[in-house]
Order: sequence, then C-alpha cells, then structure tokens
Amino acid sequence: MNFPLAIFLDLDDTILAFTEVADDCWKSLCRRYADALPGVTPEALYAAVAQSREWFWSDAERHRVGRNDLRLARRHIVRQAFAYHGIHAPDIVLQLADAYTSEREKLVRPFPGAMETLQALHRRGVQLALLTNGEADFQRAKIDRFGIGQYFHCIVVEGEFGVGKPDKSVFAHALQVLKRAPQDVWMVGDNLAHDIEPALALGMQGIWVDYARTGLPKTAPCVPSRIIGALPELLIDE
Repeated sequence: MNFPLAIFLDLDDTILAFTEVADDCWKSLCRRYADALPGVTPEALYAAVAQSREWFWSDAERHRVGRNDLRLARRHIVRQAFAYHGIHAPDIVLQLADAYTSEREKLVRPFPGAMETLQALHRRGVQLALLTNGEADFQRAKIDRFGIGQYFHCIVVEGEFGVGKPDKSVFAHALQVLKRAPQDVWMVGDNLAHDIEPALALGMQGIWVDYARTGLPKTAPCVPSRIIGALPELLIDE
C-alpha cells in the first residue's frame, strides 16, 4: 500500500484512549455511591450500569442523539440502572452521572505513540483531516487539551458540522477542503461502520484500528484495506 497524499483520522479510540478508561471509572464511582443506596452492592450497581450502557448505545438513533449530549445520555443510563433495582434517588442519579462525565474526561489520554505519529506525518507533508463524532464542546476540549489541532488541515466535528459519520457528506467535505480525490486518501479509525465502511464506499483506503486487538468480527460490515493495532503502525510499510 503506497503512502497517501492525505489521511483522515478519527479521534476517540484512534488517537485518544477513550473506551478503555470507561469501566474503571464506572467501577470507582459505583464503589463511591453504593454506600448511599441501601441494599445495593458496588458490584450489583456496576452490573446494572453496564447493562444499561449496553442497551442505550446499541440503538443507532439513541447513539446519534446521545453522543451529541453526553451529560444527558449518562444521566439516562444511570437512571435506568437504578430502575433495575427499583431505586428512586434522583439526586444521586445526577451526582453519579455527572461525576462520571467529569472524571472520565480527565482520564482520557493519547494512545502511546499517537502524538509522535501525528508529528511524523505532519513532517512528511501528508495532509491530515480529523473527522470526529460528538458534541462540539467535549470534542474541542480534547483537541485543545492535547494540542491535536496543530497537525490538521481540516477538522470536522459532528456538533459543529451538523451531521456525523457515517454520513458521506462528512468525508466529502474533508475531500473538498483538502482538494483530494478519494483514491489519494486513507481513512483511519476504530469504528468499522462509521469510519471504514463509508470510506471504502467512496473509494478511499480504509484502515481499521483494532486497538483492543480482538480481530475482525465475523459480523463486520466490511473488510478493511488494512488492520493495525495502533497509529505508529501507519509508519511501517507492509
């Protein structure tokens, strides 16, 4: 695979470790708040939260709405978890959910070697575009916190652009800004349905970041052009 003129990258779980910090954060908060809920152990509370999370994010439309208002989505997830135990404690719902929103953001960090890879691509003169779903405030805060924006010629945030991946207009906009044809571009991301499938359909190379190293699922919606475990592998010729 020849090195491209431009690379589009996803943010969360591609450049930044986002999902892997979630479980530890929820478990810590469930231990903290279970004491205020008679008869509920931290383990039972976490199990209910995990069940509620899986249900909430499993629906495409809930996912789209929820990722654009994470604070509200997490309140809904905790409220549903409490309902599984028949608990009515609206104040604690808000405290637990909002504490998660605050503390999870603090735990997010770049994957090892991710920033160095962006720097190397930038030095090579590769045009870079960042395509990220989610609400503007949260995504921009992460971009600014880690100084990511300096490496990108184009940044498309769902909450600013109006639609998110897998809508092909997101990719088309970045192609237009960079003045590149699809065949000259790699799309790099962790989400097969949101990142890779639409990129392939438009004629780009789709590079799937299997950061958990679980392998391509049997139910994968597409077959990526290449699979990597971390961004530094982009710099290694196959």
